[in-house]
Amino acid sequence: MFFLILAQLIDLLSQILILLVFVSVILSYFMPPYHPVRAGINRILEPMLAPIRRVVPLVGMFDFSPLILMILIELVDWLLTFILRSL
Repeated sequence: MFFLILAQLIDLLSQILILLVFVSVILSYFMPPYHPVRAGINRILEPMLAPIRRVVPLVGMFDFSPLILMILIELVDWLLTFILRSL
């Protein structure tokens, strides 16, 4: 029972993180980087995006690190919930 609740919590947190990444990308088109909302979201996401940005270079003007982060979050979520639900 505890493992199922923990799996649901991990799934919820991963969905919130993916939503934050998506919102960050959308807000980057409309808000300046020093806006309080965008700065708050960036404080949460930047520790996860920085290592990806060191490995994956920009492709022209495009930064694919948010997309890679969303894929990694989904993979970790799937792996952890699979392990917890099998216990």
